[in-house]
Amino acid sequence: MNTTTGTAAVPRQSNAFNASLTSRLVVLTIIAYAIFASTQLGFSWPRFVAGLEHGARFLSRLFPPDLSKGDILWGGIMETLQIAVLASLAGILLSLPIGLLGARNLMPGWVSWTARGLVSACRALHPVIVAILFVKAVGFGALAGILALVVASIGFIGKLFSEAIEEISPKQVEAIRATGASFMNVIIFGVLPQVMSRFVGFSTYQLDSNLRNSTMVGIVGAGGVGGVLFSAFQRFDYGFVFTILFTIISIIVASELLVNFVKKVFHV
Repeated sequence: MNTTTGTAAVPRQSNAFNASLTSRLVVLTIIAYAIFASTQLGFSWPRFVAGLEHGARFLSRLFPPDLSKGDILWGGIMETLQIAVLASLAGILLSLPIGLLGARNLMPGWVSWTARGLVSACRALHPVIVAILFVKAVGFGALAGILALVVASIGFIGKLFSEAIEEISPKQVEAIRATGASFMNVIIFGVLPQVMSRFVGFSTYQLDSNLRNSTMVGIVGAGGVGGVLFSAFQRFDYGFVFTILFTIISIIVASELLVNFVKKVFHV
């Protein structure tokens, strides 16, 4: 209460979005470049309207769905699931030691930077590009898809796992070291209990991601339902295309429900 006027003092309000001159210049630069880039890529309103008409015509050709090729669809779906599960399992098992080696609070600098360089190399290329390389190396089929998704899994989980280890509390690690425990015991009893729930979360997300990516790598000949989808497009068999797309969406939704269930079980 203000003693001279008898009124309560009004606190001074600060603007939470009071941007500095540098940040405003950065935003304006990004907006200006976005406008410039849009003028260089051939965007136009007539082209957009024509695209809507072509899209509506394409969607109309998806109906009615073609349900007569269930055996072909089922074979592609089963191969996609097998690729995703095997790639996720192998990628997770490889990411665990690579993530440990990449943690700068556990390893010497040359070890952690080598592991992080490997992870960065795995993250540098899109899974489809990696799948093309493996198709050239090992030939068409599921093996190329599995290898491509293993690389993608290492790039994702390895990075996040290293960062999670670097955020652990050092007190528990120091307490176990003080007992004279070996390095492996420090990892098992001091590090893993602190990051295991996050590691499970990373792994379940990667499984969900591999289910989606396994359909894409199939388009370039790396096995799975993606190859079936590409063949249907080439035959202009749009009714079967709709059936494939609806099945893929259903599998992704089911995997999302499964991931949420696993997270609840492990309290992630």
